Amino acid sequence: MGTRIPFQRPDGQEAQGYLARAGKAGAPGVVVIQEWWGLQDQIKGICDRLALAGYDALAPDLYGGTVVPYHDTDAANREMSSLNFLEATDQLVRGAAQFLLRSSPKVGLTGFCLGGAVTILGACRIPELSAGVCFYGLPPGSVAGPADVRVPLQGHFALRDDWCTPAAVAAFEGGLKQAGKDAAFFQYDADHGFMNEQRPVHDRAHGELAWERMLAFWGKHLG
Repeated sequence: MGTRIPFQRPDGQEAQGYLARAGKAGAPGVVVIQEWWGLQDQIKGICDRLALAGYDALAPDLYGGTVVPYHDTDAANREMSSLNFLEATDQLVRGAAQFLLRSSPKVGLTGFCLGGAVTILGACRIPELSAGVCFYGLPPGSVAGPADVRVPLQGHFALRDDWCTPAAVAAFEGGLKQAGKDAAFFQYDADHGFMNEQRPVHDRAHGELAWERMLAFWGKHLG
């Protein structure tokens, strides 16, 4: 349904991404951020599915064309570790949001795993955003804390997760509440990555519940 396109970063450099259009003028936009595997077909599928739901969706390619096979966690870790998260947020993700705002009245940001952490960074750093939905990712507290979040935020996390542990999620959620932020976090009896239907950790029931909650959130904050 979608296609690969170029778009401009705020610094004027060219970036690439996968764009799926809703097929109607003035549709709200959603920037979609990849897992640590790169811009996999599964992430493109998320964009396609959002387009069917009425949103223009753009996934910027954070790895510049590199896609890691699902079995190669060492390579995925190397790619993620070499990524400058702040530059990616300020240039690639913000550039994608600015691109969508050329035709969309409002833009939201969502992401998975690595992309979940970038979603929270974007919710703190990107002024063009109206809302964010994070899936099982948290940035280091040294670069983005709960008090820094600027937009309404929804979060979806797995109870079986050794990266975004339930304790870490509870601490971040508590910080959001203490700071008076518009935020709601949900936790599922599932494994990290449960939204990815291409991997064994996929949990259809919890994935569909999270999807419906996200669409309701977009309907409220993006229109």
